Amino acid sequence: MPGRTFSSAAKLWLDDKENPGRKLDIGYVGEVVGVNTAPLKECIWSGFTPVISRQHAAKTGKIYNCNADVAAAQVAIALNAKRLVFMSDVPGLMRNRKTRTRSSPPANQRGGGTQTSGRRGQGMIPKVDSAVAAIKTGVEKVSFVDGRIPHAVLLEIFTDAGVGTEVVL
Repeated sequence: MPGRTFSSAAKLWLDDKENPGRKLDIGYVGEVVGVNTAPLKECIWSGFTPVISRQHAAKTGKIYNCNADVAAAQVAIALNAKRLVFMSDVPGLMRNRKTRTRSSPPANQRGGGTQTSGRRGQGMIPKVDSAVAAIKTGVEKVSFVDGRIPHAVLLEIFTDAGVGTEVVL
């Protein structure tokens, strides 16, 4: 479905910590501020899998680089998805990446155990924040799977053992 846009973005301005009240211009970095589900549903109904890019257009026509994990979570929320899957090069949320120890937050901390413990690596911060936002707005399960494992998504979703980390509320 070329030429069909499913999202809208806005320029991201950061707070200037050295000058409170001022904003920093960090270039062509943006954030997804809206999702149009019609073209996404059209793709899905036609048998196509939509791929969520990190480039999103603003109403001004400018293209901004947005975090793809955040965009994917926004799409899942807008579509009222039951499940969101993040694929990366680690075997799920890790308590200790060096020893490959997976994180298993206690049941009362699902959806926030690793977030509140301060054990997230820089690359996982948007994924975990997006997972928590998705869970809080109705997505039933969020999975983190290792894309290097053949059939990782199928193994995570359709087996009891799984191969990643599942986050539920």
